[in-house]
Amino acid sequence: MNREYLRWYSQRLHRDMEMLVFGHAGAKVLVFPTREGRFFEYEQLGLVASLADKLQAGHLQLYCIEGPAADSLYGFHRHPAESIRRHAALEDYILNEVLPLMAAKNSHDCTIVHGCSLGAFQAASLVFHHPHLFRKLVAFSGRYDLTMKVESFGDLFDGYYDDSVYFHTPTHFLPGLGADWRLDRLREIDIVLTIGDADPFLANNRYLSRLLGEKNIRHQLHVWDGRAHRAGAWRKMAPLYI
Repeated sequence: MNREYLRWYSQRLHRDMEMLVFGHAGAKVLVFPTREGRFFEYEQLGLVASLADKLQAGHLQLYCIEGPAADSLYGFHRHPAESIRRHAALEDYILNEVLPLMAAKNSHDCTIVHGCSLGAFQAASLVFHHPHLFRKLVAFSGRYDLTMKVESFGDLFDGYYDDSVYFHTPTHFLPGLGADWRLDRLREIDIVLTIGDADPFLANNRYLSRLLGEKNIRHQLHVWDGRAHRAGAWRKMAPLYI
């Protein structure tokens, strides 16, 4: 299986950014790590191996990126306004550096965005904000409202709220979408959400599913038995849904 390591200095993030690419052809999959994960996490957790057949057959090509949460959404040493600004800067980096690189390496017309846990939020935030760029969203075990408090998970913005938080929060942004080009494009995307029936974000996933249904946006919500917020479950999900 093709495995390629890439590193370059991002002028938008003012830091070196790293990436692993797996596979040689097929639909391009942009992969976000979890909160504490890095660009090599998807391989470490065995998720790359779970997709080995599709990668070797040229059906998929993975682009596993950094998702520096400690410097943005989980950067509690910063003011929340700066945290969401840095999240938006990561989005800008993806749009202007990562996606062009993917297009230069692979001309396939399908780009999938995928993530687990916080990576699922980042994937959904990107796709709902820029649906014209993508064909599929695959989100495992996500919380799609980071202002929501549940179990040990608190409001990441500590009560702070502005337009950037609104537009990057899928469950806040979707209800306000009316006659908008984004809505038309979202209806053309394949959206897959997964969650466990014992997971803390189950209600939030069901709420997002209801919002999508109200907007006539086709999607799948798969509820797994037990606690599915773990690598073992994700390894089983990946070949089924990506």
